[in-house]
Amino acid sequence: MAKVLMKGNEALAEAAIRAGCRYFFGYPITPQNEIPEYLAKRLPEVGGVFVQAESEIAAINMVYGAAGAGARVMTSSSGPGISLKQEGITYIAGAELPCVIVNIQRGGPGLGGIQPAQSDYFQAVKGGGHGDYKLLVLAPATVQEMFDLMGKAFDLADEYRNPVMILGDGILGQMMEPVEFTEQNHTQRMEKPWATTGAKGRSPNVITSLFLDPVELEKHNLHLQTKYDRMSQETLWENYKTKDAELVLVGYGTSARIAKAAVDQAREQGIKAGLFRPISLFPFPKNALQEACKQANHVLTVEMSMGQLVEDVRYNLEFKVPVHLYGRVGGMVPTTRSVLEEVKRWVNSGEGGGNL
Repeated sequence: MAKVLMKGNEALAEAAIRAGCRYFFGYPITPQNEIPEYLAKRLPEVGGVFVQAESEIAAINMVYGAAGAGARVMTSSSGPGISLKQEGITYIAGAELPCVIVNIQRGGPGLGGIQPAQSDYFQAVKGGGHGDYKLLVLAPATVQEMFDLMGKAFDLADEYRNPVMILGDGILGQMMEPVEFTEQNHTQRMEKPWATTGAKGRSPNVITSLFLDPVELEKHNLHLQTKYDRMSQETLWENYKTKDAELVLVGYGTSARIAKAAVDQAREQGIKAGLFRPISLFPFPKNALQEACKQANHVLTVEMSMGQLVEDVRYNLEFKVPVHLYGRVGGMVPTTRSVLEEVKRWVNSGEGGGNL
């Protein structure tokens, strides 16, 4: 199949259409504006609905309504906008409704800047709103993956009746790469007998996250936790030259691309380096990470934050291997050279840790 040169944001939006998404509600913010721009044109062409809401808060509540009616629906934003959507996201998770939420990350905190960042990791994987809830979180690293993971996101959302977040960044959203429109069987709608589609010939369906009886609310939370435990099987990752690696780099998204180039340069200089790239950030691929780091004396996370991914890496390696951080923030992006310098620093430190 022929490839098409597209921005990451455009590829993601086209993938949503092909996955059967017919409703988008959002509000503009850089650096994700190509997503609503693209969908504003494409959705009417396939009989869908595009609405630029009056605010991010309005948009996420429109998502709640469409998801409750059984539609495939999505929204997209960046850091400040995702923050405004948090109340609606926790309502959607509590009500067990499927939808896809895209965050093309920018620098923060506050208004920050429009340059790329990865400082919304905690917000995505730990739950940025109130209550005990989880999102499935997928992190693409190429424009092709922006396309491919969107279909999977809608499938997972329907399967688990849960919001799924695509966590990208400003570089992935804006960069252009060839995309192959692989045939995906994501347009087959699952039966949704729970949806509020009009009580004709059946009892009314009630969708809510409100449980005033504490016994019922605890029961609901335990049910949700059981579902989150089932989600733990949905791990995705990439290993790159980790089989004999004495130092393993860990990164996702754009940072992983840069780290992979640093691995190649380190290997050329006789340094046994490798890369582990989590694609699912929740659930985190713990077992795969441990396997990738079996020979490692050091692990180095590469991220565009002050240190968020690094905490999960340390936790999932059970603190048995030294895990170091190389982070750039404020829209600054790690370079291959600077990552390689960090690799050499730890390889030549004389320090070492126990292997897993």
